[in-house]
Amino acid sequence: MNIFETEAERYDRWFENHLDIYKSEVAAIRNALSMPHGRCMEIGIGTGRFAIPFGIVDGVEPAAAMRSVAKSRGINAINGVAEKLPYENESFDCALMVTTICFVDDPAQSCREAWRILKQDGIFIVGLVDRNSFLGKSYESRKNKSPFYRNARFFSAQKAGELMTAAGFIDLKFRQTLFHIPSDIKKPEPVISGHGRGGFVVVCGKKTKEQK
Repeated sequence: MNIFETEAERYDRWFENHLDIYKSEVAAIRNALSMPHGRCMEIGIGTGRFAIPFGIVDGVEPAAAMRSVAKSRGINAINGVAEKLPYENESFDCALMVTTICFVDDPAQSCREAWRILKQDGIFIVGLVDRNSFLGKSYESRKNKSPFYRNARFFSAQKAGELMTAAGFIDLKFRQTLFHIPSDIKKPEPVISGHGRGGFVVVCGKKTKEQK
């Protein structure tokens, strides 16, 4: 997590410098997130870039520098990791995890923790760069050159769905966007259902009564 401590502002500026990509990813999440969505939190809230558009004010983030930026935006970002969330059972109506699953030590446990803190019929949304997409393959091939993705472990949309299903989530729905390489994107990309074409995929599942 050291790079996220030393380069938090650089990370945050990326969204300003790639505004159309950011808007596309937010649109994909919005397409999957039921409105109104009740009390929501974000796992790996970072600088708050994905919390703000949805009015999310609670979240965990292990990097102090990133938490500091999020707090400056009015977010209650607390120290914590995805595998052991510092919240009581059934505390939230929805949980969001965007480009975080590729950095957690135990993705299966992270999904189980999301299930634990959600209320009955709560929703869990995972946004990720699909490893099997053109974008995922590009990131994978160049990740040793990226300070932010050097230690990432990319997952396919299908694998993310399997992890969520194993944790007890049902009614999985997929949304995808980003259909061109980042340098060619000059306006927000469309959002369509499914996965396999878009570089960024959002997977949304609902909590069942009993965890598997």
